[in-house]
Amino acid sequence: MDSFLEHLLHEFTLPLENPVLAFTLVLLIILLSPILLKRLNIPGIIILILSGVLIGPYGLNLLAKNSAVDLFSTIGLLYIMFIAGLELDMNEFKANRNKSILFGFFTFVIPLGTAFPVCYYYLGLDFNSSFLTASMLATHTLVTYPVVSKLGVSKNQAVAITVGGTVLADTAALIILAIILAESQGSLNQSFWIQLGVSLVIFSAIMFLVIPRIAKWFFRKMENEKHSHYIFVLSVVFFAAFLAEVAGVESIVGAFIAGLALNRLIPHSSALMNRIEFIGNSLFIPFFLISVGMLVDVSVILKGPAALVVAGVLTTVALFGKWLTAWFTQLVFKYSKAERRLIFGLSSSRAAATLAIVLVGYKAKILDENILNGTIILILITCIIASFVTEKAAKQMVIASDEEFKIPNDSIIYDEHILLPIANTLNMDKALEFAILIKDKKSNYPLFILTVVPNNLEAEKNVTKAKNKLESFTKDAAASETKTEVIATIDYNASSGIARTAREVMANIILLGWPQRKGFIHKLIGEKMEHVLTYTDKMLFICDLKKPLVNHKRIFVAAPPLTELEKGFGLWINKVSKLAQELSIPIVYSCNEDTEKAIDKHTKLNTQNSNNKFNNFKNKEDFFSFSKQLAPEDLFVLISARKGSVSYINTLDNLPAKLEKHFYNNTKVIIYP
Repeated sequence: MDSFLEHLLHEFTLPLENPVLAFTLVLLIILLSPILLKRLNIPGIIILILSGVLIGPYGLNLLAKNSAVDLFSTIGLLYIMFIAGLELDMNEFKANRNKSILFGFFTFVIPLGTAFPVCYYYLGLDFNSSFLTASMLATHTLVTYPVVSKLGVSKNQAVAITVGGTVLADTAALIILAIILAESQGSLNQSFWIQLGVSLVIFSAIMFLVIPRIAKWFFRKMENEKHSHYIFVLSVVFFAAFLAEVAGVESIVGAFIAGLALNRLIPHSSALMNRIEFIGNSLFIPFFLISVGMLVDVSVILKGPAALVVAGVLTTVALFGKWLTAWFTQLVFKYSKAERRLIFGLSSSRAAATLAIVLVGYKAKILDENILNGTIILILITCIIASFVTEKAAKQMVIASDEEFKIPNDSIIYDEHILLPIANTLNMDKALEFAILIKDKKSNYPLFILTVVPNNLEAEKNVTKAKNKLESFTKDAAASETKTEVIATIDYNASSGIARTAREVMANIILLGWPQRKGFIHKLIGEKMEHVLTYTDKMLFICDLKKPLVNHKRIFVAAPPLTELEKGFGLWINKVSKLAQELSIPIVYSCNEDTEKAIDKHTKLNTQNSNNKFNNFKNKEDFFSFSKQLAPEDLFVLISARKGSVSYINTLDNLPAKLEKHFYNNTKVIIYP
């Protein structure tokens, strides 16, 4: 008994040495934090950081800052930067890249300009120490980005330019760190500049030219090995972080670049994206926030007023510099007050680059102990303030976007019902992925997957068999948090079963497969399509998905004259725009001037981030004259019309056969509003 008690007491010796017990403690903190938040109304980030202060070596000393903690902390930090790059709306980023560059200049130069005189004249630091400290205060870490992502405003333009500016500001500060270190060591010469420039060029070439090609090949070859996709992505992140360090910059830059490189290959509503975010937000990112708190030494306040004075000055200057940047950015780009606060909240927290600079500078004896301790207190205070500001600003933007009046009325996103009839399971994965990507995530209704069984003596047996077969294909939908409902029905005719079920589930959109070629003509071509068109007034998508959706480089939309007068005009624009946003590719519309104006007006009114381009189309008689403009990597969308509708033209008859002739190598989608 004594030996048991002795063994038990040994296990609870502080700091905890048992890795299982230490990990359990961290998991309990991550688990209980949300429960406390609801009662205390405190942002989750603050609770996790304060928990780190409490259990860390400078608090109750429950957990030591060892290699295991450092490993999980590093993973969490890289995860934050990787998700920031992965969630970045590339269409919005490309459209506003000049704004991102300009904001990156503002968010680095303005805080640098305000902090340097204070450090040099008020704190009495020498030139190198003052410049390094000021550049450190010009950096920021996207600690509060999970708040923005959770509240659904991560695609706002203000967020996009702040994320883009983060990389520019942090990279500039880390390059300054490398220059000052080289200067202090007497190695700042021509070879240093050549080595830094060449290594950065090689790193960029690998990340943006080599990695995307390898990733595209891997996802295509291992299409059915879904677990391998996540391992591959994680490998790319850490490989990129390592390459960045070799190139002479911090690993966080590499993680963000990895997110940008894989952005177009991982749709935001995909199962893979959901796995990446789930694991990061559940484990690695909270672990990183706890480790930040573990760095805070509360005892510095007992070491005399010097540390407190330095901490107060650094914190004040740091917050003022970022507030001034946000205010100036608001004036230049004409943002709202909520967007200004969001920019300030995102860019005012310090952690990653700040820690890297202050620790390296302290070890190189460029910065003293007061700067080190003051910076750690600065990290805690700025993270707390940034958390409150970001959450409040993001909620204000969500409320404002919900109250915003959008027209035309038929384009308003409602609780949609999408019906996906499946004739065979060969291309079901692609069809299901297409349905998931265009589905309105705010809809409370599931995605209905239908199979129609012939009404014969084996009907009951075949219904059960077909339903079980379809349910086995819905795992990807569940992984992407898309609700599905499998329906197996009996009917003498497949098209009749589809039309009847569409009425029963009140479907707004029906997705049909492409008519199959049988013999020298398309046997029954258009029969199912014509029947569904005749007996339903639902929006119809006829899909020929020849290749994975992520392999496409743009969406080419052909719209006949007067398309803008059809009832479902706004809805199909929303769906095409959402698909382009998910795939991070531009849209090219081929239409006349009136349709162009209507599309442009609708896009602006609904604040969609699609990168739209227009080709004026005038030749009504030869509707397929634009076929030479398409490349094999284009996803071709043709807006058709039912007979008797205002935009119907004779050229639209027998479309599948015509499209097979002119666009055989392209993925094709016909839309009937």
